[in-house]
Amino acid sequence: MRVIEKTNEMSLACRQSGGPLGLVPTMGALHAGHLSLVDRGRADNETLAVSIFVNPIQFGPDEDLTKYPRNLDADLELLTQHGVDLVYVPDVSEVYPDGFSTWVDIGPMADRLEGLERPGHFRGVATVVSKLFNITRPDRAYFGQKDGQQTLVGKKLVRDLDIGTEIVVCPTVREDDGLAISSRNVMLDPAHRLAAATVYWALIQAREVWAGGDLDAHRLRIAVRDLLESEPLFQVIDYVSVADAETLEELDFVEGPAMGSTAVRLGNIRILDNVIIG
Repeated sequence: MRVIEKTNEMSLACRQSGGPLGLVPTMGALHAGHLSLVDRGRADNETLAVSIFVNPIQFGPDEDLTKYPRNLDADLELLTQHGVDLVYVPDVSEVYPDGFSTWVDIGPMADRLEGLERPGHFRGVATVVSKLFNITRPDRAYFGQKDGQQTLVGKKLVRDLDIGTEIVVCPTVREDDGLAISSRNVMLDPAHRLAAATVYWALIQAREVWAGGDLDAHRLRIAVRDLLESEPLFQVIDYVSVADAETLEELDFVEGPAMGSTAVRLGNIRILDNVIIG
């Protein structure tokens, strides 16, 4: 496994590698969810690359970038065990050199759900993903359904800018109680950790209401919100959404694939999750 810090070296290594080439973009602090993407990429491709880069431009002014979990040595050990060929670990100045001022804006989708709660977040995501795709030129890139809106951003980016990369979306990996595995879960105290699983089951409630024959998206949102509000440790419910699974436009009725999603606050941690309905 080669660990590469410089952009020109990474680009050259990818060009010289055997194809097809897969890419798993990450911000490190790797867990079972990331490793499921790595394993899928390893199975699909001759060469597998992983990027580890905590992207500062997707953090808002009220979000503490310095507190994002980091453990590069442990991450590299895991990637070695899972058969990765190339790991890109650039410094911030390597990705955003002096004078950097070019951004990628994907339009209205970036202003919905997480984009509404975190203005500018998806401009940062789209910009760094564009750079990673240009650096590595992957045949396939792997994203987890856990970050459902981010997967749609990746798909729109590829489609709108004619980038020749296939976006592969892999299922959310969950704890035994349903909580989606996330790097931030380790920050939850025991009581908050126990409560956090309610987020998933609230979304499952909406799916069950729909499966019972109720297509009214408003009633599905109510079913989610009612269960979330029954958990006293949830300080704030940022949003409850039942939206088109491709555009994220809120629906009146679920007559095709929809994404039910929510975000809640537990102490200083936000818990995000989504399920596909229909």
